[in-house]
Amino acid sequence: MATAKVDRRQRLKYHIRKKVKGSAERPRLSVFRSNTSIYAQIIDDIKGVTLVSASSVDLGGRKENTNIETATQVGKKIAEKAQEAGILAVVFDRNGYLYHGKVKALAEGAREGGLKF
Repeated sequence: MATAKVDRRQRLKYHIRKKVKGSAERPRLSVFRSNTSIYAQIIDDIKGVTLVSASSVDLGGRKENTNIETATQVGKKIAEKAQEAGILAVVFDRNGYLYHGKVKALAEGAREGGLKF
């Protein structure tokens, strides 16, 4: 059962990545969600370089479960770091996850922080 779920997300991820490309002007904001943490990074796909990253681990260590409030804080943190690096607009890559719950909270937190997408 677990492998079927992972395989489904991988298939979705490949289809999304065909359309979503990050550039120097509009890098890609990629989200990864594990059982314990949530991670976000802004990537320039042309150079293949991660420009900025933030995670729930950076905010205060590992917690039992990463909840929606934590995801919102990670979104605000990535937006803050992006603005310091001079990045104002990004392309959102949900990485095969549904735009719901923690992924949505991270996106809304990034928008509140000042990123445009």
